[in-house]
Amino acid sequence: MAKLTDFTSYADAQTHFSRDALWELFDGTRAAMNIAHECIDRHAAGRGTALSIAHADGSSEVLSFQDVATASSRFAYWLQARGVQPGERIAVMLEPSAAFYTAMFGAMKAGAVAVPMFTLFGPDGIRLRADDCKPTLLLTNAEKAPEARYDSGPEVIVADETFLQNLTQFADSFPCNTAGDDLAVLQYTSGTTRELPDAVRHTHRSIMTLMIAALYATGIRPGDRFFCPSSPAWGHGLWHGTLAPLALGVQTGTFSGKFNAVRLVQALEEFRITNLSAAATHYRMIRNCGRAEEFTYQIEKLSFTGEPIDSETAAYVEQLFGTKVCSMYGTTEIGVILANYPGAKDLEVRDGSLGKPVPGVRVEVHGPDGQQLPPGETGELVVLRRGEWFPTKDLGRVDADGYFYHAGRADDVIISAGWTMSAVEIENAILKHPAVAEAAAIGVPDATRGQIVRAYIVPKGEPESGLAKDIQELVRSSLARHEYPRQIEFVSSLPKTPAGKVNRKALRDALRPSPAGAAD
Repeated sequence: MAKLTDFTSYADAQTHFSRDALWELFDGTRAAMNIAHECIDRHAAGRGTALSIAHADGSSEVLSFQDVATASSRFAYWLQARGVQPGERIAVMLEPSAAFYTAMFGAMKAGAVAVPMFTLFGPDGIRLRADDCKPTLLLTNAEKAPEARYDSGPEVIVADETFLQNLTQFADSFPCNTAGDDLAVLQYTSGTTRELPDAVRHTHRSIMTLMIAALYATGIRPGDRFFCPSSPAWGHGLWHGTLAPLALGVQTGTFSGKFNAVRLVQALEEFRITNLSAAATHYRMIRNCGRAEEFTYQIEKLSFTGEPIDSETAAYVEQLFGTKVCSMYGTTEIGVILANYPGAKDLEVRDGSLGKPVPGVRVEVHGPDGQQLPPGETGELVVLRRGEWFPTKDLGRVDADGYFYHAGRADDVIISAGWTMSAVEIENAILKHPAVAEAAAIGVPDATRGQIVRAYIVPKGEPESGLAKDIQELVRSSLARHEYPRQIEFVSSLPKTPAGKVNRKALRDALRPSPAGAAD
């Protein structure tokens, strides 16, 4: 009997998809399920490669499904020996490595709740999250351990080679016994360390729902060699980049350490990657690294998330890899709802489009009155959940053929002299200039117009005289005569959220009265 993984076309996705068909991809049931079993243990017999890790220092680490199954089982027994009970939180603040996957999957095997934490958090960021979820243990490396220790905080364990070696005293196989609705992962959305983001609660059954994004947003199929450089501390890196491919028995690659675009493209060649899913920022860094053309690729499917990708980068990526990069759109809270169906030869990938709804999901564009807007008009993207329309807090539009387009966050709209402008569209226009590496646009107060556009631009090299004027004219000619940055500031870098998105809120919060390099 055919499974959903046997179909690749858009038409087949609409015809054959059902919730019951999703369950056929797993061993577990609605009543009894365990993520570690679905992602690791059931694939261990074949001893195939589970994880290919590209370390920033140039080294590589390859782990088989059997490697991870054995080590995580030992860790589960270790937790039990320490008296850890099901439901207790185990925080894991490690870069992708044998220790990271041992702890994450071992915690879930034991019925504990895994809490991945970003390795670049300082003491305040660590404490905010630990005080919120109250983990019994926090595993990290020797360098971060002093920052993680504080009075009334969790016990800190240094998960080094010695720690892993000590686990060998425990048995190699652990019987998973969790319910589908037992809590498996607590994941904090990206945000500043001064304002604690909400922790999203994922049950073991969440792995089933995740497959919708895996099949239609990243296009994962058995036989792929997958890679996602996003940190597993965040939703894309953990759920789409790690758990989804592993649940299908697919080899997945990841990046460990400080990101470097040249090391990434080296890894794509080394691991013979056929399916890459990354943040838009990663693709821009590949474009700007200057060495991507030196390597040979076997890429068949590409996807991106996090924020819109500018048209110049999208065109470059298509030329480099020989296929279009496909958008996947959603949030940690609602999951992926729009996609371009990578690998579906019967669906056009339209430039700048978020794609179409994934199977079983209904998306519309609504106006301020809550009514559906006609094609071409910009409003808020909403998704139907349990009979009610759930707001995404993102603006967008849909065309006559059902393709959706992003128009920025609701709070990134700039209204100047009565004109409504999208920060995303302005940034996309700026990035067409060959001297621009990165750009961010925000609205700033103006006595006459209410707001004007200020652009922060990272140039390629030292900005030449007249560059600001050239950029303004380029935006005028691309969008509209009124829709251009009246103020431009050249900067060495842009603030980013921990997940790699440009942090426009940080720019708004740190306005400077007299920006250097401004042009009126």
